[in-house]
Amino acid sequence: MHDDELFDVEADVPEAFSAVAPTRDAAEDDLLATENVVGVGLGYKITGGVQTDKPSVMVLVEQKLPPELLSGKPVPKTIGGKPTDLMEVGVLQAGGDAEPAAEVGVQKLGTRVRPARPGYSVGHLKVTAGTLGAGAYDLRSTVPGKPPRYYALSNNHVLANSNDATIGDPIIQPGAFDGGTFPADVIGRLTRYVPIRFDGTTNLVDAAIAEIPFDTIDRDIYWTGYPQSLVTAAQVGMVLKKTGRTTHFTTGRVTALNATVNVNYGGGKVAKFGRQIVTTDMSAGGDSGSLVLDLQNNPVGLLFAGSSAATILNPIAYVQRLLGVRVWP
Repeated sequence: MHDDELFDVEADVPEAFSAVAPTRDAAEDDLLATENVVGVGLGYKITGGVQTDKPSVMVLVEQKLPPELLSGKPVPKTIGGKPTDLMEVGVLQAGGDAEPAAEVGVQKLGTRVRPARPGYSVGHLKVTAGTLGAGAYDLRSTVPGKPPRYYALSNNHVLANSNDATIGDPIIQPGAFDGGTFPADVIGRLTRYVPIRFDGTTNLVDAAIAEIPFDTIDRDIYWTGYPQSLVTAAQVGMVLKKTGRTTHFTTGRVTALNATVNVNYGGGKVAKFGRQIVTTDMSAGGDSGSLVLDLQNNPVGLLFAGSSAATILNPIAYVQRLLGVRVWP
């Protein structure tokens, strides 16, 4: 795939949803202003727990509530003649705090490992811990050629402390929550991040990179393997996989595309993200930054938020283009 196609692969709405997409777009603002609604996307209507083949406006809600418990109007069953469907996702959080190691049933890839390996704990000094998603290098490096720099890829809120960091800040592996310290566990320095806007305008990614010596970063994702392409567009129903610091190897299924979601960052800060990928629950606190791939190891998204019912991914095309890096070949 040519680099200039990075945006295009995610920009087109799948043909199956082309008739519903304009209705979704026109209704987005009104739906997001509706009580209990935290997101709007495109998906196949789910009836009796079974996914049908009926394209619908997928409305993400904190809870499915009977109309009498809502102070305002409920989400209509159709909008502009197109069906809607409610998906209960709870409160969407950006990563959240890393899970305590002693919590029953929670595993963690929180040990020190060199070279630093994707899937393991990483973070800014002032962050608890997230996940090192992938090794990367400059997008415009020629192939074949000699990349001048190498990077660790993760989220802004993992490597740049949700904008509250300075370029050049040390990045440690493992993260501070897992015992990482300065200077013993420094693997690199914060190089670039996409600022997160909390002013109601739409974000595309929560992403950052740290420059890291070539001999200190691996590209082989623990228990997952090497990325096999630059990017693959998500499809509703697609099965995905990831390895992350807290829940290790997990799989999930795409339930909605082209989603606009409101994500909580703590301290009353909420950020709106557009064109996101929604999956079934496949993560927990500390998994933020995981690279999510399809079953053939093609990169699809960068995990950054979720709840106990759903996981939210930035399309990896936007991540690579906005940071100016590539994860393959």
